[in-house]
Amino acid sequence: MLKKWGLNMSKLMLDKKQIESSKLYAKSIVDDVMTYIYKHTTVSVERSILRLLGIDGINQFDVPYVNVIVDHIKEKADLSKGVCHYISYALEEYDLNPNDLAKKISDEKISLKRYQHMPKSPYMKKLTPYFNTSIDRIKAMTEIREKELAKGIKKDTPEKYVIVATGNIYEDIKQAVSAAKKGADIIAVIRSTGQSLLDYVPYGPTTVGFGGTYATQENFKLMRKALDDVSKEEGRYIKLVNYASGLCMPEIAAIGALERLDMMLNDSLYGIIFRDINMKRTFIDQYFSRVLSAYAKITINTGEDNYLTTSDAFDHAHTVIASQMINEKFAEVALMDESLMGLGHAYEISPEIENSFLYEIAQAELSRALFPNAPLKYMPPTKHMTGNIFMGMVQNALFNITAVTTKQNIHLLGMLTEAVHTPFMSDRALALDNAAYIEKAFKNFGDEISYKPDGIINHRAQSVLSDAHALLQDIKNEGLFKTLEKGTFAGIKRLEYQGKGLDGVFEKHKDYQNPLLDMMLSELKEVK
Repeated sequence: MLKKWGLNMSKLMLDKKQIESSKLYAKSIVDDVMTYIYKHTTVSVERSILRLLGIDGINQFDVPYVNVIVDHIKEKADLSKGVCHYISYALEEYDLNPNDLAKKISDEKISLKRYQHMPKSPYMKKLTPYFNTSIDRIKAMTEIREKELAKGIKKDTPEKYVIVATGNIYEDIKQAVSAAKKGADIIAVIRSTGQSLLDYVPYGPTTVGFGGTYATQENFKLMRKALDDVSKEEGRYIKLVNYASGLCMPEIAAIGALERLDMMLNDSLYGIIFRDINMKRTFIDQYFSRVLSAYAKITINTGEDNYLTTSDAFDHAHTVIASQMINEKFAEVALMDESLMGLGHAYEISPEIENSFLYEIAQAELSRALFPNAPLKYMPPTKHMTGNIFMGMVQNALFNITAVTTKQNIHLLGMLTEAVHTPFMSDRALALDNAAYIEKAFKNFGDEISYKPDGIINHRAQSVLSDAHALLQDIKNEGLFKTLEKGTFAGIKRLEYQGKGLDGVFEKHKDYQNPLLDMMLSELKEVK
């Protein structure tokens, strides 16, 4: 359980009515987008449904069977009815399981076109046993995670999060094991450059990624096994992270749930702004992926930290707070528990600014106060790292002090060689040593201090909150789509009818059915 750091325990003098009003604006913004989401589906949502029906593998041309089926329906029939319509009719007619059916479709021995004009399918129960197999596996994976976490010592300091990024899953495993033995709590496998723009999920183990390793189900399985082994050796559960983002956001969330990933980067705003993925496509994909993540109890990580790499952290801090509030409401509508909302922010104010450390403390305390039960993800300095490794070590130390003092939860460690090269294992070891020393030395420092009511920290936090409140009011009035077109977040403009993946968006037919989503939502509502 997370410690309850509520507003009554916050050291900041914040206007509670302004906070409540801001969150109401955020809810209104999200509700407006959801009216569009509920009426639409995407090729990637439909492919994830097929994956959870048990369809796996690739054909002789290395095309995933889930892509083969969705493309087949899209080209020869009407995808707006959803894959469940076609597969349920086919299972009623043929004595085949979904995976064998997929192979027949790929070999052009069966066509689903014949079901295009059939009435709303009465055969949805044909899908139930196959969905149940996947759901039972997801529940089993969740139970394993909870059992293993319960065995360990409960941490009341930030979890140390490090990355591996060799491009080769087998080399990643070596580095991940090394980091875990050195004290890392969370291992993130950085995804190969450009994978977010692929409209398919690669298959099998991979060794040729650039700047990271491809996110595939087999790679997830291999890394999970390696971390389970080292968890037993270390006597504590090591968490695994990957990216449920990009054009295959819901599919990767599905395979992450099946292979027991513990956290997944999952933020449509990040994909829109930094990967130029069409906003409509990624909002729809995010909703389905977050319902899946909520169901599998996977903690999401959002990407607000990235805003401050392209816009000034001092002048645009309020855009981070506004985005966090919007991301919180998107997670809530997917019935995600607060304990799974890893809202992001970063230590990115220029070290040249006088009292920069106080401004960073103010921002971190503000996020902590606004989202008291969320496992906040705090990112290290990157924008103002120069390659001077000695200065970099000091910057990361100040970042680590802020993380411990303000009770952040997911603490991505900075590397002294940021801006020089991909970290060596020795760089990561030094980062872990730095974080471990500060974790011990500053463990209860935050409990021992208070801030002057009229001091720099309180004035800064109040100013950022006020600016975020005004921004959220503006977004509510003009809508999130128009806000993104203006470049409000990160200073990058994206257009509603441009960007990658828009051709994969479909308005749902009146006969559209998705029994898997219905079942997950029903169970999540019962828990709520």
